[in-house]
Amino acid sequence: MAHAKHIFVTGGVTSSLGKGIIASSLAKLLQARGFSVTIQKFDPYINIDPGTLNPYEHGECYVTEDGAETDLDLGHYERFLNVPTSQANNITTGRIYYNVITKERKGEYLGKTVQVVPHITDEIKRNFLLLDETGKYDIIITEIGGCVGDIESLPFIEAVRQLKWELGPNDVVVVHLTLLPYLKSAGELKTKPTQHSVRYLSESGVQPDIIVCRTEKPITNDIRKKIALFCNVHINSVIEARDAETIYDVPVLMRKEKLDERVLARLRYPYKKEPDIEAWKEFLGHLKNPTEQVEIGLIGKYVELHDAYKSIAESFIHAGAYNNCKVIIKWIQSEHLNEESVHTHLKGLKGILVAPGFGERGIEGKIAAVKYAREQRVPFLGICLGMQCAVVEFARNVIGWAQANSTEIDLETPRPVIGLMAEQKDITEMGGTMRLGAYSCELKKGTKAYQAYGKIKITERHRHRYEFNNAYLNEFEKKGMVASGIHPEKELVEVIEITDHPWFVGVQFHPELKSTVMNPHPLFMRFLKATMEYAKKQQQVEA
Repeated sequence: MAHAKHIFVTGGVTSSLGKGIIASSLAKLLQARGFSVTIQKFDPYINIDPGTLNPYEHGECYVTEDGAETDLDLGHYERFLNVPTSQANNITTGRIYYNVITKERKGEYLGKTVQVVPHITDEIKRNFLLLDETGKYDIIITEIGGCVGDIESLPFIEAVRQLKWELGPNDVVVVHLTLLPYLKSAGELKTKPTQHSVRYLSESGVQPDIIVCRTEKPITNDIRKKIALFCNVHINSVIEARDAETIYDVPVLMRKEKLDERVLARLRYPYKKEPDIEAWKEFLGHLKNPTEQVEIGLIGKYVELHDAYKSIAESFIHAGAYNNCKVIIKWIQSEHLNEESVHTHLKGLKGILVAPGFGERGIEGKIAAVKYAREQRVPFLGICLGMQCAVVEFARNVIGWAQANSTEIDLETPRPVIGLMAEQKDITEMGGTMRLGAYSCELKKGTKAYQAYGKIKITERHRHRYEFNNAYLNEFEKKGMVASGIHPEKELVEVIEITDHPWFVGVQFHPELKSTVMNPHPLFMRFLKATMEYAKKQQQVEA
């Protein structure tokens, strides 16, 4: 079996430069040339997965089809490549050490002293190559999280050094992303931080083959020559990564810089064909030239960090481009909402999305937003906890159960319309124990959900512990809230909607996790169309 070629993407100078976007853009170009490509992320933190991390600190926790809780960069990988990722695509230091310590406890090291080198680095290399063993890929791109020079990153960099020596220079390429800061007072870009970053990498035994320079100004030929000379790379391997209007511009910009050609030349990989990115360019054309515009409120408790809802924001971009409509998201902190203030905050919105989350903080604000959307007949989409809030609000204000609640919020509620799933009741550990990954759902014909998907059987990704309490289902449906989607094996309510509302849908799953550039999610497509129709009716009323 032929082995895959490996590309490692490292970063220096500062975090948040966009290694994930560069990796995704390079992968997109290689895929467009006919290569089978995947991307994996190795994170240097000790948490075994991001599932227990605070969204304020790490952004959203992305969930794969097979139920892995992963870094949000895997969302970019899927959105760019339109190919699902899995548990094998995201590994942390915590997972590496857990695997090594488990082996040590089982006696697999035969009494040897377990050390960072070779045992930790061997485990890292083993995980680098796991996707290679599937035989499905021509090229595997590995993003190394953190910054070169960080103590936590050292074992990963050492593993890259060893693998490059073991596989040979024609099978491994290292792409290093750095920052070229612009000093306004001096009126020039400075290369010294890049030089220091490459020196850190070289001192660890890894010489980058290609340097991608994040910059807000164009790179002159003199600067390219200087970086090439001091960083020991060919001048053609100094790539400009200018700040872009949208992340979806980056594949086109990297094509202009010939990043894909430089990588393939280093790998001694013959071109299969020139990259076909016409469909991507067409998407960009729609994205940048919308004919309509709507403002949609996103109600959540982590809105100060937009990355906490990254997949939702990107799903609106995908659906917006295909509907030739610019979606302006109004980020609304649910803690600021109550029965009195909700009209002030939500007035004028053409759609309302109540976002996922956990815990009591901000929950009454979300319920107030649901009530506003229901009573004002504004298009509504509730996701996970957002769907559960819609159920609680309906129970209180339509059915008349004033003390209805979720047992996540009130264990003593006399009307537990949302309760802990049966299989969750004996679980004490938090990490990786929720209902995770893809599950089937059957939609009822004639419903808004069925209209969106156009089929009965669907699968969607989940991340939750609480569910709709089926003991109350008959009362809800008598009053006009129907279960339009059911998990067939356990009869779990997956989708609810209000029959006499123009567009009011709540889903227990996370549709945003499956939206990609080439395949916008059908629920976001229909929700956006509903908001556009609502906006037109409002204009007619005002006229």
